Amino acid sequence: MTTSTVKTNLLGLTQQEMEKFFDSIGEKRFRAGQVMKWIHHFGVDDFDAMTNVSKALRDKLKAIAEVRGPEVVSEDISSDGTRKWVVRVASGSCVETVYIPQGKRGTLCVSSQAGCALDCSFCSTGKQGFNSNLTAAEVIGQVWIANKSFGSVPATVDRAITNVVMMGMGEPLLNFDNVIAAMHLMMDDLGYGISKRRVTLSTSGVVPMIDELSKHIDVSLALSLHAPNDALRNQLVPINKKYPLKMLLESCQRYMSSLGEKRVLTIEYTLLKDINDKVEHAIEMIELLKNIPCKINLIPFNPFPHSGYERPSNNAIRRFQDQLHQAGFNVTVRTTRGEDIDAACGQLVGQVLDRTRRSERYIAVRELSAADDVPQSAATRT
Repeated sequence: MTTSTVKTNLLGLTQQEMEKFFDSIGEKRFRAGQVMKWIHHFGVDDFDAMTNVSKALRDKLKAIAEVRGPEVVSEDISSDGTRKWVVRVASGSCVETVYIPQGKRGTLCVSSQAGCALDCSFCSTGKQGFNSNLTAAEVIGQVWIANKSFGSVPATVDRAITNVVMMGMGEPLLNFDNVIAAMHLMMDDLGYGISKRRVTLSTSGVVPMIDELSKHIDVSLALSLHAPNDALRNQLVPINKKYPLKMLLESCQRYMSSLGEKRVLTIEYTLLKDINDKVEHAIEMIELLKNIPCKINLIPFNPFPHSGYERPSNNAIRRFQDQLHQAGFNVTVRTTRGEDIDAACGQLVGQVLDRTRRSERYIAVRELSAADDVPQSAATRT
């Protein structure tokens, strides 16, 4: 009886891991850089196309390795330039990746999990339950797919993707190792060479992993706050019961202090009509954040079926924003993009359900929020 060899997927290997791989097969470590450039700079998944690699090594790689990204189920392009990909991962589920262009900037929203276990009350992904963690190859594979789609290979100075935000489906800090590996590839010059200021991780508040983060990477941080007090946040973001606001904000401050630079925390705040959009909520928020260098991104809720929540009026949104402005905060309000391809707030769950009807599990995308150097519009994790 013969057994098939499981091939190593090189797509998700960091530079250090790639060097170890070539060591393990008796090859020189410099081969790691050659192969990484072919994969990430040129979008190549065929070893025979790697012309500066010897034929003997190409044959060896074909026998034991592969370059395999997630399967693209669909790609849609909005009239405003927003793009959305539905990709199928190894678990059989589909996740969505959204690209938002704005001027010379292009932001890619990347998913880290299929489903989510945190069950935030206003989030459609949480209502789907948790399915699986994405592998490092499936996380970075979303960048790889988008980069090739734009014709950005061979690599050029004027790249289509200038920013990456880990704000798609799932809680990135609950898939820690794979997300860290993928973000290292995003910033590596042998990968995508994106500045650490332009790679952002968004969390709902997994305090131990925020503290662990600074030991591994120095990307920008965004906090999904959504409530200015523990009683309300316990209802909206249940993980707050385990890691309440004081503990959470202290961990965020520790992380930001570890960067040793003048970088600010991004606060994401989804506005829900008559729930967290009142004058008293703005006043509480001002007090809560008064000693924390931050920028605030307000996200008007876009309802999805059976959510139980509504979008506040434009007047309520402006009133909330004005109060924060008057207190000296840098505040932006997200504008909606990609509605005609169901890539806007609250529209993504139905589209995913329609396109993966034959799959065993169905998923959605949580809100994508802007962070430093990130556009003020995107798909959302509703």
